[in-house]
Parts: sequence; C-alpha cells; structure tokens
Amino acid sequence: MTRQDSPVEALYPFLYAETSDLSAVLAQVRASTVAKTEEIAELRRELAARESARLASCARDMAARFAAGGRLFACGNGGSATDAQQLATLFLNPGDGMAALPAFGLANDTSVVTALCNDIGPEVVFARQLAAFGRRDDIAVGLSTSGNSENLLRAFAEASRRGMLSVGLAGYEGGRMAEDDSIDYLFVAPSSSVHRIQEAQTTMYHVLWELTLASLEPR
Repeated sequence: MTRQDSPVEALYPFLYAETSDLSAVLAQVRASTVAKTEEIAELRRELAARESARLASCARDMAARFAAGGRLFACGNGGSATDAQQLATLFLNPGDGMAALPAFGLANDTSVVTALCNDIGPEVVFARQLAAFGRRDDIAVGLSTSGNSENLLRAFAEASRRGMLSVGLAGYEGGRMAEDDSIDYLFVAPSSSVHRIQEAQTTMYHVLWELTLASLEPR
C-alpha cells in the first residue's frame, strides 16, 4: 500500500502534510474535528426524527420481558463486542439505587468463544450460547456495523425459535439484517462511516437503556 493509498492518511491528511507550519496543522485538526462532530450530530438528529417512536416501543417491550423475569443477551464482533459488553454492564449496574437487571455479553467468555470457533466455527459462537441459555421471556441484542455478520444472523434465528425478543443495530443500509424477518426491532444508522455508525449505535443503545429503566421504574 502506498502512502497515497493509506486509509489513515485519507482520514487525517494533516498528519502527513509536508509542512512544519504548526498553526496550519492545528487549523486542519480543528476543521477535521468540527466536520466529524457535525456528521454525527446530523446522523443522530436523523435517527431521532425517524426512530424515536420505535425506540420507545422497543424499550417498553424490553421492560415487559425484564418484568417477567427475562434476561438480556448482547452480542457483536470486534468493536461491536465491546458495545455489547457495555450494554450488558449498563443493565447490570444501572445506578441511582435501581436494582440490577440480568444481562450478559456473549463475547465475554473467551473459553467458550474460542472452543466454539475452534471446534465448530465462528458462525455458531452466539447461537450455541442462546440455544443453551435462551428462554421465551429473554432478549437478544445484536450489534453490527455492516449488518452482514453471519454469527449474528444465526443468533437471531435461534432467538426467534425460542420466542425471545430480538433487537438489532446495524449500519449502512442494514445489510442482511435488513432482510431478516426474525429480528423484531432493527435500527439502522444510515452511514458509510464505521466511526459514525458506532457512535450512533452507542447513542441508540443508551436511549434504549434509559427508556427501559423508565418503563420499569413504577414496578
């Protein structure tokens, strides 16, 4: 890969500028930061206008599952696995004196994940865990930037077979997840930037968390 083809240089050209003018570099840094901030702000506004009613409906359904004794299982790959773990942590430690809710990140157990990857294949790492633990009142949440992750699609299929509530977060135009009838709620961040998609997904799952807790509070 040549320097001109570097994706890092495409994102941050000021780091590779052949100049020692610090003021010019700082101006480019500021312009780049402002542009990225405007991009995510606009994407969040678009999602709020388009998805607010469905986010509220999804949160009510999640609250009903928790109230019935259900648990949340979250999954994703790479950075999305970290987001899945964060979502589980939010419910386990909601703060403000609220009771912890049962939530699990399915990518957390390295022994289970590596065993399934090695013995069978990475496409089953989440579905096999849902097959073992999933119940009708439970919730399955899957996060993907592309919407094409095979192991998430299999997890949603398994969740559907077990009567679980399924929630998907995707980017671009939704990928294969947008074609999957087994997902009860799919929220798509319509962007071609992985960075903006993940930032928007973080906003959406925090909104779902807050609205779910608000629906549970009277109980």
